[in-house]
Amino acid sequence: MKHSPDEDPHGELREGVRTLCKQFDSAYWQKVDEVRGYPDEFVKALTEAGWLAALIPEEYGGSGLSVTEASIILEEISRSGAFAGAVHGQMYVMGCVLRHASQEQKRSYLPMIASGELRMQSMAVTEPTAGTDTTKLKTVAVKKGNHYVVTGQKVFISRVRHSDLLLLLARTTPIDRVKKKSEGLSVFIVDLQQAIGKGLTVRPIRNMANQETNELFFDNLQVPAGNLIGEEGKGLRYILDGLNAERILISGECIGDGYWFIDKATVYAKERIVFDRPIGQNQGIQFPIARAYASVQAADLMRYKAAALFDAGKPCGAEANMALFLGANASWEAANACLQTHGGYGFAAEYDIERKFRETRLYQVAPISTNLILSYIGEHVLGMPRSF
Repeated sequence: MKHSPDEDPHGELREGVRTLCKQFDSAYWQKVDEVRGYPDEFVKALTEAGWLAALIPEEYGGSGLSVTEASIILEEISRSGAFAGAVHGQMYVMGCVLRHASQEQKRSYLPMIASGELRMQSMAVTEPTAGTDTTKLKTVAVKKGNHYVVTGQKVFISRVRHSDLLLLLARTTPIDRVKKKSEGLSVFIVDLQQAIGKGLTVRPIRNMANQETNELFFDNLQVPAGNLIGEEGKGLRYILDGLNAERILISGECIGDGYWFIDKATVYAKERIVFDRPIGQNQGIQFPIARAYASVQAADLMRYKAAALFDAGKPCGAEANMALFLGANASWEAANACLQTHGGYGFAAEYDIERKFRETRLYQVAPISTNLILSYIGEHVLGMPRSF
């Protein structure tokens, strides 16, 4: 189950990420989780090492790596026992800026994101009433002179309190005045340091995992017109354009979680002696772990297929969605096998399993529900009638 440099063309990349992650042991993550904190030291170390600037081109101070390589970075972070969800936003949120921002905006933001002077880890799309029906969102941005005035509400928005910049999707043309409901939505860069307390209120939401999550309330927040990304009214297309990369990257994260659970379960099954024999000798223990391992391997292959298509500039919507679906299911299967293998010890915080168990459960729901992925496959791949 180990990747050797001779067998893996990305072995050197993996080893570099692993070496950094070893500096942050189990005790570090248990302490962060216990106080519901944010792993600032870990994020700073990853930033300084350049890992979070993987997708930013070299001309802006990044590494210019592929999505394949970026997914491996997140995989190794998860496999080390760390929580990649605390940092993954820095990779995919800025993708909208990278692909659709003006040259002036890119020069203003990307070098400082790459260096760590600015954090852009947060994206505000989801709303309490709209959910995944993004075209029905109610947050509006009305242009008045040289700025837009934003009013509305967002929910389940991550890492706001640890970001400098927020990517915001709001409606700039009422839905009854557009030809298609997907039109009339626009994307803005919001400077959080200037916005919080001056039209933006942030209310934390305590949740199952230590995922810094918030409700946002916009009350006549003024956003400079120069912070509009691309053309007004085309924002939803810009957001959707980055979702394939997001799905591939998080599938890598899930795969890392899956391998972590399997490694943990396998070691314990060999060492734990009950009735004078290792419990791993029993097929009731052995089979669930082996089944989970097969699932993670299958998800791993789909991740590479989707990433290869993305990096080649080819259509990969189906593959990216299936990579996330398989990855999320495989990591959850591995999590259950690991917890069951450890029995009561799996619930003890000192073993890290209950923490990782809570963290990996998220990917059945976010960034997109696995049920919606099934709907996508049914309609767009298999050609069945639209279900919603």
